[in-house]
Amino acid sequence: MNSSYQPSSYPSSFGAPDDRKDPAFRDTEQGAAPDRSIGEIISQANKLSPEQIEQILNYQRENGVRFGEAAVQLGFANSDDVLWALAQQFHYPYAAEGRGGLNAELVVGARPFSDQAETFRTIRSHLIMKMYSGEGPRHALAVLSPNSGDGKTYFAANLAVAFSQLPGRTLLIDADMRTPRIHELFNLERGDVGLSSILSGRVASKVIQSVRELPSLFVLPVGVTPPNPLELLERPAFGMLIRELRTKFDRIIVDTPASSVGTDGAVTAAKCGAALVLARRNRTSVPSLESLVRTVGMGDTQIVGTILNEY
Repeated sequence: MNSSYQPSSYPSSFGAPDDRKDPAFRDTEQGAAPDRSIGEIISQANKLSPEQIEQILNYQRENGVRFGEAAVQLGFANSDDVLWALAQQFHYPYAAEGRGGLNAELVVGARPFSDQAETFRTIRSHLIMKMYSGEGPRHALAVLSPNSGDGKTYFAANLAVAFSQLPGRTLLIDADMRTPRIHELFNLERGDVGLSSILSGRVASKVIQSVRELPSLFVLPVGVTPPNPLELLERPAFGMLIRELRTKFDRIIVDTPASSVGTDGAVTAAKCGAALVLARRNRTSVPSLESLVRTVGMGDTQIVGTILNEY
């Protein structure tokens, strides 16, 4: 059995940026709707009857207000409905709570106007200036933390959502082959294929899944949890995979296991080229954080920052 990933064997394994029909993709997204007015979006989303729409239009004319404000005043919509409709018109993808299938932990997608979501957008801006503003190679970004429960998966997933709301394509890789959870957050099939099957040389098609509510976001789940995760990550195949995926996606975010369970995260970061270290307020000890930074620093990995998680 071939134990290494050979890009030349799978010339279109992960699809070109404009090719959603590639066999590597389980494409669950719907086609983008043409531009519509706020009134059309609110009416369709709230299933308003012709009579209700006429009442809104009359109120709008009589009071000189916008359609959304009139709908709210008459009780046919709420302020969240108007924000959601406005976001659709400006092509700002998110799935408001109660409107889509996003997990509540994905605050950037489910509650994009919250303080937590704004924090992720701020971090995104800093990373763009740090990693993507120059002309050098664009590294994949591994998210690391010392301990389980630091919020690393939560952070990686929301950061990927934030990047997906910009032009270009974002890939989120679940490289936590010990306790994977990314597929649960995005309600995706875990299945038998994923990162572990690629690295073991068993499959190279239909491994990347799209996220219906966020058309520019794609996820590579773990697949089957292997008995030898560290050994798989240390194979040359993982570095070759990352290099190929960098030609297909504009940003790559990689979730990793906690360093307390092994050196998987540091190995992953070395293959990605860049790392962001996460600590949790009132939980992460300074010695464990220093140990992780020292381990990552043994290679050529660029540590782009450290985040103190308060959520």
